[in-house]
Amino acid sequence: MSSAARHAAVVKDIALQLGFMACGISKATFLEEEAPRLESWLNQNHHGQMGYMARNFDKRLDPTKLVPGAKSVVSLLFNYFPEEKPADANAPKIARYAYGADYHHIIKDKLFAFMHHIQEQIGAVGGRVFVDSAPILEKVWAAKSGLGWVGKNTNLIRKQNGSYFFIAELILDLELAADGAVTDHCGSCTACLDACPTDAFVAPYDLDASKCISYFTIELKDAIPKDVKGQFENWAFGCDICQEVCPWNRFATPHEEPHFQPKPELMNMTQTDWNEVTEEVFNRLFEVSAVQRTGFNGLKRNLEFLK
Repeated sequence: MSSAARHAAVVKDIALQLGFMACGISKATFLEEEAPRLESWLNQNHHGQMGYMARNFDKRLDPTKLVPGAKSVVSLLFNYFPEEKPADANAPKIARYAYGADYHHIIKDKLFAFMHHIQEQIGAVGGRVFVDSAPILEKVWAAKSGLGWVGKNTNLIRKQNGSYFFIAELILDLELAADGAVTDHCGSCTACLDACPTDAFVAPYDLDASKCISYFTIELKDAIPKDVKGQFENWAFGCDICQEVCPWNRFATPHEEPHFQPKPELMNMTQTDWNEVTEEVFNRLFEVSAVQRTGFNGLKRNLEFLK
């Protein structure tokens, strides 16, 4: 066995020990095929007010600009699918990934531990860790490493698990044996495209993010446009519709991460509780949650828009 294959096996073993759902490896090369796609997407203003998507264009396509001497991109998946369901089916909804503690902190801690284990077991390995916080085309790298395919809803989908998972990366200056991509298994299904209430999908595999409910309820800082009034289907923070209808998510299983367990108070919120939420309650419920991204005023704006 070559050192690249041996080291890849060590990396994948560490991933499993740290609780990651899956681990795949790609060569750290320029994403030539993605360059024109990203440029076209940005030119059509499909990123809306997400100005950060237009910045660091070169870094999004070339991992060696993030880590000089980079040789491998390690992609990781971490399950967040919750077992719990809100008690009041008519209450405003938040995306499942935000039920528990903010994933950025939880997963980044695991990634730092990951780097420590790599250096302990392999030697002087340099690199950086990333979880949704840097100019990286995460889904593209995960697909290149065989962890799934980017579906018609533009989410990474995995036959074994569906799509309720976070994606994280390590970019390393270590040569690792790379995995190959898997084939697309969306077939003729258009469930996600048909279910989107705001018609955010321009075409299969093409999302106009500026029309997405997640964009309106999280990224947009202005008033929500009146022309989408009545189209949010009770989503107050984020949206899971295109995942809920995806047939592959019948294989999603509950996560085992204690930090992602929702507070019972959150799951028992009624429609009235949501509409009367105070800043004090907001801070108690979402003290360490990704919902802090929109803030109390942003959440109140979203809840008012749903009325």
